[in-house]
Amino acid sequence: MPKRSTAIKVPKTCGEKTIVLANKMKIVDKELKIKKDDCFIYVPIHHKPSETILKALKRQVTSMQVSTSVFQKKPKRVSTYSELLEGKIPKRLQASLPHSADIVGDLAIIELSPELQEYKKTMGEAMLKAYKNVRTVLAKAGAVSGTYRLRQFEIIAGEPKTVTIHKEHGCKFLIDIAKVYFSPRLSFERNRVASLVKEHETIVDMFTGVGPFAVQIAKKRENVEVYAIELNPDAFDFLKRNIRLNKVDGKIHLILGDARQVIDDKLTGIADRVIMNLPEKAIDFVDVACKVLKPDGGVLHFYCFVNASNSLQAMEQRLAEAVEASGRRIWKKPLSKLVRATAPYEWQAVLDAEVV
Repeated sequence: MPKRSTAIKVPKTCGEKTIVLANKMKIVDKELKIKKDDCFIYVPIHHKPSETILKALKRQVTSMQVSTSVFQKKPKRVSTYSELLEGKIPKRLQASLPHSADIVGDLAIIELSPELQEYKKTMGEAMLKAYKNVRTVLAKAGAVSGTYRLRQFEIIAGEPKTVTIHKEHGCKFLIDIAKVYFSPRLSFERNRVASLVKEHETIVDMFTGVGPFAVQIAKKRENVEVYAIELNPDAFDFLKRNIRLNKVDGKIHLILGDARQVIDDKLTGIADRVIMNLPEKAIDFVDVACKVLKPDGGVLHFYCFVNASNSLQAMEQRLAEAVEASGRRIWKKPLSKLVRATAPYEWQAVLDAEVV
């Protein structure tokens, strides 16, 4: 509802200065929106200012006037997730609350410590209120495991679903997180790799999943050829749909099967660039990654896990040895960096290696 209020009226040229001064004097009505017309800015204030404040303002802004005007109210601030839980869970557990959620489309995914399990429904409802675009809140119910890197989830609030459309860097991805592996925390990394690809390159995405690397590359570059290999039939089905959804048909060759067998059978020596986003086992596929590269070489985007006992430097050495065992070599030190935290004192890392 609009509200009539006392206001400070000044020419637009003095607007910024007046707003700063009025805020310093703590007379601005924060519940109302500042407004402007063609010539003036109107700053809503709590009440008519005292003579002392008026004189102080006029010394700085000689053209100011005190008037009244009708203002729009500011939308009420949405309480944060932790604020909504105040008084609903014991104070001793506040420190155990998840600091963030993974947002996949309109799904929010959180990890609960054992002591918070009895409050999971309350936490889920609070998250729905705090995140207006979220329709479902899920709690992780186990670790990523199995050949397809799947995780179990428990729906703790909102709509009973695990399927969503996730938007990322101009692309859309249809995903069922109960059937496929997908991490929104790799968004920056996927965009980084797609930005490195040059026109007319051939790329092999060895463990493509629902296609976030492959689709972004095909969307970003006009003349590329991407071979997307996936072992999980469910992920492969979503990959097909995502290619249509993003209108990159013709740029991506879909291949259902094991990356090693596929490359051995039909993809030898074709790639300028290879994406190896299987951090648990990528080291075991270095030989076939080298085999799929063109004879004069190319780039490996190699992903792995590092921790206190398995450092980034140690992984650089292991990769170099695996490449050499395949009859090739890394011709200069790889670009290597941490991509995201995956556990306390453990990270997913990437090594961009130029192989000849």
